[in-house]
Parts: sequence; C-alpha cells; structure tokens
Amino acid sequence: MEEGEVLKNKINLKSKRIQVILLIIVIASILMTGFYIVNPGEEAVVQRFGEYNRTTHSGLHFKLPFGIEQKTIVKVKEIRKEEFGFRTVEAGIKTQYSRGDFSHESLMLTGDLNIVDVQWIVQYRIKDSKFYLFNIRNNRETLRILSESATRQIVGDRSADEVITLSRQEIAQLVLGALQEALDNYDAGIEVVTVVMQNVNPPKPVQPAFNEVNSARQEQDRIINEALQQYNKVIPEAKGRAQRVIQESEGYAINRVNRAQGDATRFTEILKEYRKAPSVTKKRLYLETMQQILPELEHVYMIDDKLKSFLPLLNLQKGGE
Repeated sequence: MEEGEVLKNKINLKSKRIQVILLIIVIASILMTGFYIVNPGEEAVVQRFGEYNRTTHSGLHFKLPFGIEQKTIVKVKEIRKEEFGFRTVEAGIKTQYSRGDFSHESLMLTGDLNIVDVQWIVQYRIKDSKFYLFNIRNNRETLRILSESATRQIVGDRSADEVITLSRQEIAQLVLGALQEALDNYDAGIEVVTVVMQNVNPPKPVQPAFNEVNSARQEQDRIINEALQQYNKVIPEAKGRAQRVIQESEGYAINRVNRAQGDATRFTEILKEYRKAPSVTKKRLYLETMQQILPELEHVYMIDDKLKSFLPLLNLQKGGE
C-alpha cells in the first residue's frame, strides 16, 4: 500500500512538472508571438484570420498569438526606385549599368512620327499600407506598366525636338501627374515622389544624322543671332541719323520761312513808307545800302567824269588807314 502511494505521488509530481513546463511554453509563445515592435518609418498591418484588422505605427504593440493575428511590416518612409530603359548594376562614384537590351520599354513614337529612346526613373513611396498590400496583387509590376503607359502617351503628344531637348522637364511633370492619377484610380496606396528623364536620345542607328541636323540648326541659330545683333546695331543708328537729318531739315525750313516772312513784312512796311514819301524813302534806302556796301570795300575812289585821270580824294579804308 505504501508503495502504491509513493508511485502515485511520483506520477502527480511528474504531471505538475509537465503542466509547469507547458505553462512556461504557452507564456513564452504568447510573449514571442504576441508582442511586436514597429520601428520609426514603418507601419504594421495586422490581419485576424487573414482579414485586415488594423494598422499600427511605431512602438511596442500586442496581437493575438498562435497565428490568430498576423502582422506585415511595411516601410512607408522608404523611397523606392524603378528604372526604365536601363538598369543600374552598382551605384557609387562610378555607377555601373547593365549591358542588357531594354529597348522594348524605351523606344517610343513621337507626335511627329519619329522614334526616340527614352530612359527615365520613377521614385515613389507607400502612402497607405492597407491599400498597398490588399488592393493590387503585384504592386511593382503595376507601377511599371502604368508608368510606361503614361510616358508613351505624353511622348506621343510631343515632337521629337520637344522630347529630346525643349520640354523634358515639362514632360516629366506631366508623366508624374498622369501616373499618380492612374495609381489613385486603382487605390494602389502609392505616392509618386518624382519622375526624372534620365537620358533621351534618338535611336543609335540614326544618331549621326540627328547630330548633323542639330549642328546645322545650331549654326542656323548662330547666324540668325548674329544677323539680329547686327540689325539691332545698324538700324537704330540709321534711324538716328535719319531723324537728325529730318530735324535739321525742319529747322532749316522753319528758318527760311521765318526769314521769308520777315523779308515780306519788311518789304510791305517799306512799300507803305515809299508811297507816303517816295523821295525820302528812296534816299534812305540808298544810304542804308551804301552803309552796308562801303565797309566791305578795300579802296573807295571818287571819280569826276570831267577829269581825264583818277584823283584819290578820300582815304576810306578800314581802320582809317
């Protein structure tokens, strides 16, 4: 009887130990599968039996253990990048690019029916973790398809010159807007940060001809600019000289008219006086005329028509000589 009690006590003790061990395992499992930490710049999407339940932010959180609730960490502050038309193998001071052929995504038709090789970069981040995880099956592939579609549409509305040189920044902004609109329509939970036109060139087989055309256009622009510069220099000078001649002519005309009017007025006044006293006026005019003429003469001779030779009578030279 004593041996049975001893065996029973041993069994009870072993059972208690097993219960303690199981309890410790359960507590450890709860601690390990229930608590989780979300780092700054991250969000945790919690699912209960596979269905979305909540989104938690940075800090220490608890979820139901044993697989009842599962969490998915999403880095919402990380800027992600997609490259089109090229691939970066190793970034650094001297970036290395893949030698693969990506022309299937970079060759595009412009609005003037030319073909251009467009390489661009899309940088984006996750703005809604729930939408990003559950609304679209393959987020990255969807983003790439929508980006390529938006770029082809915008490039197809522009000429080759606009795409290659004139409107690259404008095209990048239009692509960003069209891509963001498409992503929002799908509730993708993605925010496009920037679109950069990395490299835009004509296809390699026609690059030499395109470069020659560009050189000819640059030479044309240079000649036009020089001609405009010369025009802006010569025309104002010619206009200035013409204006000066016109002003001098107008001044001369005014002077002549004024003098003519003054002479006419003077003649009229003299005529009035002459009609009043002809002999007096005639004598006065004679004296005034001689007063103007005599100072201009170097020698003055008084001649008597009865004499047979000249006889100097008065010394009327200038200065009393």
